Amino acid sequence: MLELKNISFNIEDGDGKAEIIRDISLTIPDNKFVVITGPNGGGKSTLARLIAGICPLSSGKIVLDGTDITGMSITERARMGIGFAFQQPVRFKGLTVLDLLRIAAGTKISVCQACDYLSEVGLCAKEYIDREVNSSLSGGELKRIEIATILARDVKLAVFDEPEAGIDLWSFNNLIRIFEKMRSSDKNRTILVISHQERILNIADEIVVLADGKILKQGSKDEILPDIIGTQYAAGVCSRIG
Repeated sequence: MLELKNISFNIEDGDGKAEIIRDISLTIPDNKFVVITGPNGGGKSTLARLIAGICPLSSGKIVLDGTDITGMSITERARMGIGFAFQQPVRFKGLTVLDLLRIAAGTKISVCQACDYLSEVGLCAKEYIDREVNSSLSGGELKRIEIATILARDVKLAVFDEPEAGIDLWSFNNLIRIFEKMRSSDKNRTILVISHQERILNIADEIVVLADGKILKQGSKDEILPDIIGTQYAAGVCSRIG
């Protein structure tokens, strides 16, 4: 279970201190698919980075499975079982997909095991296993390879920051299928997605609405989704992906 206890994040700008995250308390239960939605600039991606340890808190506490991880680095949080997928996955010239999966797994997994992870995200292993993780890969391919690395790590908490960013509709449809498969898996894994795409919201167990650095609503999909469909909190697929 992930607990955010009165967390805040402030930055200094030309006019003084700007509050990005404002005294948020939130519990993410185990084995749930949770989506945090809200308008652009509302603090969603910042919240994801705070959980992953990319940004330090200004105040408050983050607790994972009873352990205070507030002062832990990105690497230490990764060892605790937190995986983070960026809006724009990083490219690595000279590094193959197999190399990347082995780094993620933390051991020299076999080619067969690596192929299994690629198959889980809908990629033909024979075509991708020896390819470099560079500009020859499309945004959709990179997204799926990044998800494969999270599967290889077998994380407790997988955090995805706007996974639909920069991909086309075909890749988005594949992304939805992957998330549906992850959601129905019997593995002990919590999935936290930052998104305001309606189709991603529609497969959530719980939805959190974040705006102006504050939580406006939190509840089950059935409770929250009817109130936000057609608003800035839940965008249609074609409005953001093309």
